[in-house]
Amino acid sequence: MKILKWGFIGCGEVCEKKSGPAFSEVPGSEVVAVMSRTAEKARSYAQRHGVPRWYTDAQELIDDEEVNAVYVATPPSSHATYAIMAMRAGKPVYVEKPLESNYEDCARVNRVSEQTGVPCFVAYYRRYLPYFQRVKEIVEQGTIGRVQNVQIRFAWPPRELDYGNPETLPWRLQPDIAGGGYFYDLAPHQLDLLQWMFGVILEARGICANRGGLYKAEDTVSAVFQFENGLVGSGSWCFVAHESARVDRILIIGNEGLLSFSVFDYAPIELHTSQGKERFTVENPSYVQYPLIKNVCEHLQGLAVCTCTSVSATPVNWALDRILGKY
Repeated sequence: MKILKWGFIGCGEVCEKKSGPAFSEVPGSEVVAVMSRTAEKARSYAQRHGVPRWYTDAQELIDDEEVNAVYVATPPSSHATYAIMAMRAGKPVYVEKPLESNYEDCARVNRVSEQTGVPCFVAYYRRYLPYFQRVKEIVEQGTIGRVQNVQIRFAWPPRELDYGNPETLPWRLQPDIAGGGYFYDLAPHQLDLLQWMFGVILEARGICANRGGLYKAEDTVSAVFQFENGLVGSGSWCFVAHESARVDRILIIGNEGLLSFSVFDYAPIELHTSQGKERFTVENPSYVQYPLIKNVCEHLQGLAVCTCTSVSATPVNWALDRILGKY
C-alpha cells in the first residue's frame, strides 16, 4: 500500500474541527507538514497534533521531499494558485470547497490537472455522509414518485462578527477573497448535493441584494435554476434574518410525496406520502470529512475511485457566478 504523507497549506478552523484529524485516521495516511503564513499558527498546530514540520512558505512545503500529497485549506481566492503549484510538482491535491472564488479559475485548475495528469479533489464531503446518502436513497427508490421540483430555503441571523468594521470582517464577507458573501460559502454545499442527485445545472439566474447594510457583499439572494434532466428548482437565502425566521431546509417535491432535509444542522429527514409522515434520524461520523478523505486516499492508493474531483466541482462555481451575475 502506498503511504500518503500529507502537507497542509492552511491550518485554521476547518482543519481543527472537520478535516485535519481524519487524515491520520485513514490507513496508510499521515500528516508530515503544515503551513501557515502566521508562524505561531503553524507551530501551534504542528505541536498540538504531533506534526513533525511546519512552514510559513507554501512553496517550501510543496518542495518537502517527504510530502507526496497536499491539502489546501485556505480561503478560496488562493485555492487555484496552491493547487496548481502542487500539481505542477507532481503532487495530488485535495482542496477545500468551493474550488475557487470564480468559475474561470476552476477551469484553470482543470486544465493543469489534465495537462499534468495529477488529480485534484474537492471537499464536497456531504455527498459521502450517511445522512445525505439516505436522502439520495429515498429519492432513487421512487418513494416520492417522479421528482417535479426542488426548493432551497435558508435564513440565518447575522453573526456577531458581521457587525464589525470593514477591516475586521470575516474573510467570508470579502468578495475578492471568498467570491461573494455567505452565499458563496454556504450555497456550494447545497448546490453540489442537488447536482449530485439530479445532474449538472445548465441554466441559472438570480437576483441579489444587500438588505442589512452590515457589509458590502450581498446578504439576500433569490435564484432559479434547471438541471440537465429538465428538473427546475429555486432557492432563497437571507443572512440578515430575525431568529424567528431561521430555516435550513431543502424540499424535494415529487408527484407522490415530499422529502425534506437540512444541510447544515442535520435535522431529521422528513418524508410525507399518502401513507403518512415519517422522520429519519441519521448519525454522521465525528469528523465529517472522514468518508471523503478515506475515499481520496484509497483512490491515490489504487484501491478505489473518487469522483469528487475538480471537474465535478466546477459546475457549482458556474451556477454561483451565474446567480450572482458574475458570469
